[in-house]
Amino acid sequence: MRILMIEDDTKLCASVAYQLEKNGFSVDVCHDGEEGLFWMREGTCDLVLLDRMLPGMDGMSVLKAARRDGIRTPVILLTALGELHDRVEGLNLGADDYLAKPFAFEELLARIRSALRRPAAWASGQALALGDITFDSARKVLSRDGSSCALSRREGDLLELFLRNAGQTMPRSLILSRVWGPEGDVEEGNLDNYIHFLRRRLKSVGSALSIRTVRGVGYCLEVPYAE
Repeated sequence: MRILMIEDDTKLCASVAYQLEKNGFSVDVCHDGEEGLFWMREGTCDLVLLDRMLPGMDGMSVLKAARRDGIRTPVILLTALGELHDRVEGLNLGADDYLAKPFAFEELLARIRSALRRPAAWASGQALALGDITFDSARKVLSRDGSSCALSRREGDLLELFLRNAGQTMPRSLILSRVWGPEGDVEEGNLDNYIHFLRRRLKSVGSALSIRTVRGVGYCLEVPYAE
């Protein structure tokens, strides 16, 4: 697996690259946003570690441009800006995960492995398969081992968001923005209701997937992995 690290702190780059290579990854490093976007467009990396504060073109602009170009490579933002609104902004622009500096390398490695386990480049409208379920996002039908159930449009949009971000804690504000729209007139209690409905749908087909409540933050779709 090849990782592209876009970071202007050369000492941090050297340290992280050395440890990643010890764990079997190939690492390319660049120190400014424009060069990083160039390499992302080349399509040679499997995952990007992207600093938010970069000279020339900042990390958020790089991420926005990459997603606008249709680049679906997983991106983990690495930044000293760790407030909730900073994380939400990054996730809204298409980041797959967010890790505040300073961080332990063990946590970074775990997040990299988690991001690389997720199915890549799911196109809108195609069947999504994760764990023991399949979800037809066009027909809004959830299936498992011959059992199936139809979901409402909102339930389907919510499930698709969770499937595309499995294992990742998503803030409530992010979920509301993605499913109901940034200007959506919806009460937060409605989200809790739909989470309840979705849990019942998963249970009805006998799925082992679960939606965990992360108190004070949001929700996370958990996928049990066979040992």
